[in-house]
Amino acid sequence: MSLGTHVDNSIRPVMGTPFRVRTDLTATLFLSEPDEYDGGELVVDDVYGAHAVKLPAGEMVLYPATSLHHVTPVRRGTRLASIFWIQSMVRDDSHRRLLFELDMAINQVNQALPSHAAVVALTNCYQNLLRRDAEV
Repeated sequence: MSLGTHVDNSIRPVMGTPFRVRTDLTATLFLSEPDEYDGGELVVDDVYGAHAVKLPAGEMVLYPATSLHHVTPVRRGTRLASIFWIQSMVRDDSHRRLLFELDMAINQVNQALPSHAAVVALTNCYQNLLRRDAEV
């Protein structure tokens, strides 16, 4: 773990409003081109290790807010980025991931076998899992 490692607050105020948001996901939008600065990689630690991210301006990385993360020191130039948090309707990261993977698999099956009974059955399964896990 790096000395500058961060943990996002679990609840953040929505500035200028009485509302608060549960921080399920963190998004980092890169505003500087990678060749405009040296260093400044976003490093996200997860169960598979540390992943360094440095994307072109206008691209964004989305990761669980529960992840430990830090930005390496900028050695040259200026790194500009916008960071924000998202509250998901599905609170649990592992449930969100499974729903996403199931949805991607359904789309692949639907492309190969449009309107097949298996697509309908899998979609029903997906919707029932979402119904169980979603908070609205």
